[in-house]
Amino acid sequence: MKLGNLLTESRNPASENIDIVSTEEMLAIMNHEDATVIQRVNEVLPQIAKAVDAIYKRVSEGGRLFYMGAGTSGRLGVLDASECPPTYGVPRDMVVGIIAGGEPALRVSQEGAEDSREQGSADLLLNGFNQSPGLDVLVGIAASGRTPYVLGAMETARNHGCLTIGLSCVPGSPVEQAADIAISPATGAEVVTGSTRMKAGTATKLVLNMLSTGLMIKLGYVYGNLMTNVQTTNIKLVDRAERIISAATGIPQEQAATLLQQAGSVRVAIVMQKRGIARAAAEAALEASGQSIRRALQ
Repeated sequence: MKLGNLLTESRNPASENIDIVSTEEMLAIMNHEDATVIQRVNEVLPQIAKAVDAIYKRVSEGGRLFYMGAGTSGRLGVLDASECPPTYGVPRDMVVGIIAGGEPALRVSQEGAEDSREQGSADLLLNGFNQSPGLDVLVGIAASGRTPYVLGAMETARNHGCLTIGLSCVPGSPVEQAADIAISPATGAEVVTGSTRMKAGTATKLVLNMLSTGLMIKLGYVYGNLMTNVQTTNIKLVDRAERIISAATGIPQEQAATLLQQAGSVRVAIVMQKRGIARAAAEAALEASGQSIRRALQ
């Protein structure tokens, strides 16, 4: 593959003189190009929806969601995975982010790490992939759509009978062809040629937001638009939890604070208040409903 032919490596005529314009003009060019990313992601919403439904089906049956990438793609996957436990109170191994080069690559670039298909396969298995046979899901992330590290992992995942989702910004790429479900927002040429941490990185972040948030909503960790499984691990999150209970039930925040202490969690507090039942009964209702507040209230 000639890398210079990739969509993400092409030159952008809109920014050819970006080094000689005023600062405000320079930023306007960047902003205009960034604005196109939303439409490119909008064009692949059907594929994203298909991926969310497929991930939910497998995770609800005991599977896990794995993100795998190199460089910016890997960092974005690790970021998305690491934010799921504090936001939604899920186990740390439900969503797993893996980056080529390991943890040091999160801070210091390990550019050569992306070139080995074998290492991608080994790293995936080393992180416990397919502990629930056939139920784990791998999202291979590669802006260019051709990263060997990612392709090696995707091949291994498919050989284990697991679902593969390919997230790239080059339609028709090897990553797209290797995937059961392909998500390929065509973000085009970057403002700085080949700098895929820009538009491609933005599109990747938007799609990952949708995958993980969509999964958590379908699992029942959101009631209305409230993150009802938030963990009260600092002052800010305690205050947020109280405000969530207040918003969901209509009671003042001061009363919500007392109820939270009695209930031990936001979800239990909401069910206690809205159904007028004790903590044990609320916990039982949530257990019977798969921890979904809406189902527990019905």
